[in-house]
Amino acid sequence: MTDFIPTPTVAAPDIVRCAYVELIVTDLSKSREFYVNVLGLHVTQEDERTIYLRSLEEFIHHNLVLREGPIAAVAALAYRVRSPAEVDAAEVYYKLLGCRTERRENGFVTGIGDAVRVEDPLGFPYEFFYETEHVERLTQRYDLYCPGELVRLDHFNQVTPDVPKGRKYLEDLGFRVSEDIKDSDGVTYAAWLHRKQTVHDTALTGGDGPRMHHMAFATHEKHNIIQICDKMGALRISDRIERGPGRHGVSNAFYLYILDPDDHRVEIYTQDYYTGDPDNPTITWDVHDNQRRDWWGNPVVPSWYTEASLVLDLDGNPQPVVERTQASEMMVTVGADGFSYTRAQGDAINGEPAEEIGFKMGNQL
Repeated sequence: MTDFIPTPTVAAPDIVRCAYVELIVTDLSKSREFYVNVLGLHVTQEDERTIYLRSLEEFIHHNLVLREGPIAAVAALAYRVRSPAEVDAAEVYYKLLGCRTERRENGFVTGIGDAVRVEDPLGFPYEFFYETEHVERLTQRYDLYCPGELVRLDHFNQVTPDVPKGRKYLEDLGFRVSEDIKDSDGVTYAAWLHRKQTVHDTALTGGDGPRMHHMAFATHEKHNIIQICDKMGALRISDRIERGPGRHGVSNAFYLYILDPDDHRVEIYTQDYYTGDPDNPTITWDVHDNQRRDWWGNPVVPSWYTEASLVLDLDGNPQPVVERTQASEMMVTVGADGFSYTRAQGDAINGEPAEEIGFKMGNQL
C-alpha cells in the first residue's frame, strides 16, 4: 500500500511544538461543562459560538478552540514554528508537495496571527504559525489550581491507513521517532514522533483514516489523573472513562482516556521522559507484546482501536475515511484486544520455563 511521499528540495519549516487543536463540537454548552467544569481548563475568551481554552502553564492565547458546528470533527492540528519566516517556509514546503494551502495574515482563529493551513499528504488539516497573543501564565495562581490540573497540551495522535508512509513524511518534516511498534517482518504498526524534547508531539496509529485518535493534556503527577477519575465517578459520568488509568509501555507515561460529549477522545498523560539528545535511541516494541500499550498487561478495549474523530478539509467538509488494507495492530493480536504474549517460548520466569508457568496458571482457571 505504501506510496512514499517525495521529499521537497527546500528546507522543512522549523517546528517548535504542538500548540493547539481546533475542535468542532455539536453542543457548545455541554462541551464547556466538560472541558471547563470537569477537566478544569481555563477560559481565555468566549462568545456564543466559540470558546478559547488553555492549560495552566500556557502563555499563548489557547491550546484548545471549541467551535460549535453541525458535525463533530477536527478543524486543525496546529504547530508553532520558530519564527515568522518559518510560516513562509511551511507554505512553500507544502506547495512543493502538491498540497492545498491557505494563508491568512490575521489568523484563522482569535489570538493567532499570520498562519498557513494545509491539507497534508495524509489528509490532515495542519496549521503552522508563529505570531500569537500572549496571556497570563497561571503557574503561580495556586488559588486557581485544582487537584486534577491540566498543565500542558502534550500531543496529538493521528489515525492513518499507511503508517510507514506517514512516518517518512513526518521524518522529512523534521520529526524524530522516539518509539515504534513493529512485527517480526519489520512492518510498522504505530510510531511516536517529537519536535519538543519529550516522547512525542504527534503519533501515528494504523487504522482507517485520516482521523484524530486523541489529543493529550499533561498533568504534573499521576495522582492528578486519579483525582479526575474520582471526580468523574462523583459526577456519575464514569461511563465516559474509556480506558485506564494505567501505565503505558510505550512512552512509560501514566494515562487515562476519556470521551467528551461528542466522543472526541482526550488522553490525560504524565511521567514520560526526555528525548532531546541528538542520539536519543528509538525504542521498538513487538506488536505481540501486551505490555506495549499497558505496562500492567491489561487488555485494550476494542473501541480504542476502532473509534476516532473525523477531520475536515480547508472548506470545512469531512475528509473521506480510507480503509486500512494492511493488517492492523488490533487484527494481529490475540483476542483482537491487544492482549497477547510477552515472552518467547522457553523464556524463564523465576527460574521456571514460561510454558510450565502457563500450564500451572491454566490449571487454576
